[in-house]
Amino acid sequence: MPTILITGASSGLGAEMARQFAALGYDLALCARRTDRLESLAATLGSVKVSVKALDVNDHDAVFRVFEEFRAEFGTLDKIIVNAGLGKGQPLGTGRFDANLATAQTNFIGALAQTEAAAQIFREQNAGQLVMVSSVSALRGMPKNITTYAATKAAVAHLAEGFRADVMGTPIKVTVLYPGYIVSEMSATSKTTPLVASTEKGVRAMVAAIEKEKDSARVPAWPWVPVGFALKHLPLPMARKLMG
Repeated sequence: MPTILITGASSGLGAEMARQFAALGYDLALCARRTDRLESLAATLGSVKVSVKALDVNDHDAVFRVFEEFRAEFGTLDKIIVNAGLGKGQPLGTGRFDANLATAQTNFIGALAQTEAAAQIFREQNAGQLVMVSSVSALRGMPKNITTYAATKAAVAHLAEGFRADVMGTPIKVTVLYPGYIVSEMSATSKTTPLVASTEKGVRAMVAAIEKEKDSARVPAWPWVPVGFALKHLPLPMARKLMG
């Protein structure tokens, strides 16, 4: 069966992707900082092959080492999902550069390390699918606590799209996901509303887009395709009302 490597797989969207891909029969290479959670998750995933490893994506040497260890163990890595990240941040100019720096380092520099490691493996295999988990917040500069977060998610989307331009016409595929508001440990709410999807529903849309090897997808499609269009194209005073 194909093998999927998922970073940040110990909770939230990463853990739910592991569950849904396991149900489809994929073998799984799962990594995160919290190995106790990974091991508990692995025990629930049925008969598929699952390997877990500790990984802090801010340890860049470890990113390359762990990805290579997974490849050696499974033989090939068919899909690599760059999912690990932070959701914290503070409004600019409020004395919390530390929070914004941590977000930028994890969400962009950490993602760069993961993308470099994945791209190296895929180039050597001449096959594979890079999946970048961005955010609908990447479509526009965002206010308040998510200003830096949104900027990092725009940056990683461009990073992945640049790699797609490099490998266009080869067997290597690149998918950028733009999730809307999906319930997870990172999200500010634990309740579903018309704009907030359950973890299961939101990840089901993500998994479908990955399996179809879409170049990009706003997920779930409703309401995030129309809301994303409005967010991107409305004048800033109007778009700001959508941003909350």
